[in-house]
Amino acid sequence: MTRELVRVFGRIGLLSFGGPAAQIALIHDELVEKRSWLTEAQFLRALSFCMLLPGPEAMQLATYAGWKKGGILGGLIGGGLFILPGALVITLLALTYGADGNLPVVQALFLGVKATVVIIVIAALLKIAKRALTKPLHKWLAVAAFVALFFLALPFPLVVLAAALIGAMGQITDEATFPLPSGSLRKSALILCIGGILWAAPIAAIAFSDNAFLMDVALFFSTLAVVTFGGAYAVLAYMTQEVVVTFGWLSTAQMMDALGLAETTPGPLILVTQFVGMIAGLAEGGIAMALVAGALTLWVTFVPCFIWIFAGAPLIDWLEGRPRLRGALTAITAAVVGVIANLSLWFALHVFFGAVDPINWGPVQSVVPQLSTLQPLAALLALIAAIMLLWRQWSLTMVLPVCAALSLLFSGMAGLI
Repeated sequence: MTRELVRVFGRIGLLSFGGPAAQIALIHDELVEKRSWLTEAQFLRALSFCMLLPGPEAMQLATYAGWKKGGILGGLIGGGLFILPGALVITLLALTYGADGNLPVVQALFLGVKATVVIIVIAALLKIAKRALTKPLHKWLAVAAFVALFFLALPFPLVVLAAALIGAMGQITDEATFPLPSGSLRKSALILCIGGILWAAPIAAIAFSDNAFLMDVALFFSTLAVVTFGGAYAVLAYMTQEVVVTFGWLSTAQMMDALGLAETTPGPLILVTQFVGMIAGLAEGGIAMALVAGALTLWVTFVPCFIWIFAGAPLIDWLEGRPRLRGALTAITAAVVGVIANLSLWFALHVFFGAVDPINWGPVQSVVPQLSTLQPLAALLALIAAIMLLWRQWSLTMVLPVCAALSLLFSGMAGLI
């Protein structure tokens, strides 16, 4: 059985390109259609549960499927092999980028990637909005989240917490519609305790080593891991602000390059955190520190995903029947639409304009572009990417290299490289 789990989930991990929708479809095809490891009803209940959790839903769905087939070992195989291929690719890309990222040719290629990333985020915004904004309250939450982030610069965790409270209070009752399985809460609590100790162990070890950089990496990405409701796009603006402004690990341009590279690899997009950790590690202490920082980032980012599944999977039916919990998590999903709208506008301003200026007017804290610094090539490449992605429905693995090549061609023609 273990060998079969490795073979099946290894295949899923290697083929998991194209974002959550494509990855979920791949898991469904492999585990429901071809092998009947999950029934359609089990798959849909598990998917609904995973979409309400912080972290990458496709990876958590693979973990659940592995757990269902082979217990905790099966879950470790399912989730681990979903991450491993992408993590190896990210390791190579980060080390290569750290060596050659400032070359003019590389920068020309990445202009096309950045322009495409703007359209990728807009496409994600449209998909999530269609699914999440089903009630007037949800639309108001999305608008409020956008205003809170883009115009008031409120912290992302505060926005998520406020949305959850509003959603929970909007439910009349919290009476469960499914019975609680006997002894399941005790088992789940035990898993949470053991998992939490394992998750915190490297952080405790770093505290004794007195390495301030690695402690910052561990604490920041640990925090990020528990607020990633709505997927990676929802926290990218928050992550970028902290990484660029608070810690100074990367520049804004490097952060956008990181996202573009993460889009081209198999596995969850949140692997972008590993890239960020490694680039920061390279600047801090060379290749050895980059590898340590990358491994630490992977640990604190993905261990919680396993904990949520192992603790919560036996309670899926019961949790699905808690109205206030579902109300809170549905409200968070609605707020995430505003969060991603903030991210898409923020990215667009930094890609299409060479400079943006901060504005501070009373409670308003935002940015405005310097119109004279408009970059026509970036705007043209974004238009081409929009035509290919949104209109012609080309796959992301086709659009990214095409736009990178066009950027290199146009930059060469303009004498920019």
